[in-house]
Amino acid sequence: MSAEPLAPATGDSPDDATGKEPHSPAGPTGPTGPTGPGGSGPGDSGRRGAGSGGSAWAALRPLVLRLHFYAGVLVAPFLLVAAVTGLLYAGSFQAEKLVYAHELRVPVGDRELPISQQVAAARKAHPEGEISAVRPSPEEGATTRVLLSGVKGVSSDHTLAVFVDPYSGKVRGALEQYGSTGALPLRTWIDEFHRDLHLGQTGRLYSELAASWLWVIALGGVVLWFSRRRKRRTLRAVALPDRAATGRKRTMSFHGAVGLWVALGLLFLSATGLTWSTYAGANVEDLRTAIGQTTPTVSATVGGGEHAGHHMGSGSMPGMDMGGTGEKAGHTADVGLDTVLKAARAKDLDNPVEIVPPAEPGSAYVVSQIQRSWPEKQDSVAIDPATGEVTDVQRFADYPVLAKLSRWGIDLHTGNLFGLVNQIALAALALSLILLIVWGYRMWWQRGRASAFGRPIPRGAWRRVPVYVLLPLAAAIAVIGYYLPLLGIPLAAFLAVDIVMGGVAHRRGTTSAAQAAEARRG
Repeated sequence: MSAEPLAPATGDSPDDATGKEPHSPAGPTGPTGPTGPGGSGPGDSGRRGAGSGGSAWAALRPLVLRLHFYAGVLVAPFLLVAAVTGLLYAGSFQAEKLVYAHELRVPVGDRELPISQQVAAARKAHPEGEISAVRPSPEEGATTRVLLSGVKGVSSDHTLAVFVDPYSGKVRGALEQYGSTGALPLRTWIDEFHRDLHLGQTGRLYSELAASWLWVIALGGVVLWFSRRRKRRTLRAVALPDRAATGRKRTMSFHGAVGLWVALGLLFLSATGLTWSTYAGANVEDLRTAIGQTTPTVSATVGGGEHAGHHMGSGSMPGMDMGGTGEKAGHTADVGLDTVLKAARAKDLDNPVEIVPPAEPGSAYVVSQIQRSWPEKQDSVAIDPATGEVTDVQRFADYPVLAKLSRWGIDLHTGNLFGLVNQIALAALALSLILLIVWGYRMWWQRGRASAFGRPIPRGAWRRVPVYVLLPLAAAIAVIGYYLPLLGIPLAAFLAVDIVMGGVAHRRGTTSAAQAAEARRG
């Protein structure tokens, strides 16, 4: 893609201010930039901005347009991958229910067996590994999951979920499971594809890059669309595409109108996606810690032990009797799962729940609600394994505001908060983003003239911005770039390359002009 500025139509940018089609005459292009009627090179932009006395927005608009154009062209491939994989993920919840129906559902029986008997049946069928958690049947017809860690062939950050019929104790199967939402192999594969392209930690940079730039592109597009349509002052002109338009104007009409409708959703996806990204997510977590807004956890310390907290995948202590009371060599008495679950129910922890066994001597059972749909159920209690007494309670209602917002935001982003409706909305957002990208590239193609593919936006727009606007803007960008490094670093790199290419183009233009002048004199 050439970075040389080509002749714009009258207005702030090529083919933009007047709505002319790409092949409308706009003046010849000289070696150093546009010349002739309606043309303005980088130097001219600076002089015109200095004395025009126009509004701050009139000066900012070309800069926003250039940023929107280049960010869209260069970042769109990453956004396209994120949108396609996000679309697949939105459909994975329902697909999971169909693919794994045998493991997930059973005929409703007369009475559920005690949870200890269900766990014993799972361990008889799968004695490998250690019990890391138990998820009792959350509703009628649903199976119980017994989660095993340290199983050969299962990734260390995954568990083997053994599915047990709660009415008969029959084992229905075993599948690898990932994450707090209990994703099974199909959804896990799609989730990891969306998150890191199955490339591990390095692959997560792609999704962070996409999330870092999505809000910039979306906000810039909305501002440009409103500024373009402000003279028409009708809701229809702003909110609906112009079906009567043709060519690039028609493409832009659909791109702008659809972009306006989904802008808020795209901003939400960008913000929530950044909260658990690698670098920006760490900065967000540091900020939450500094202002006391981290997510609290129940204390699992009992009997004056030195260990606090709990580890969701730590596994039970080797030899611990998960099903009843009694002593095991080297360990204190254990009241068993049935008593633990009963104690949690007495503290109003209804289904769905997860029971995590003591991680080590001196720690407690932790029973947590795991409902991620509205209304959220995230209460948790710690229970002394020797006495069955509740030693600590943590209520979701007592979470700090940002901790609640983070929880709701992540669950809305992942399609859990409002179930099927949530997933359909996410699918619509993903499909809209795919269309916006396709339309954006089509406009780039239609912007070209003859052999010039995708005419770029002229340089020098920043020279038109008043100093009292430019300096605070630069400071804000620097701060945002610091906290969002995959926005700041690429932006700095683009500016550096653009400045170098501008200098090269200027030198070439000066040389060509001198040669032309010499030729005329000769």
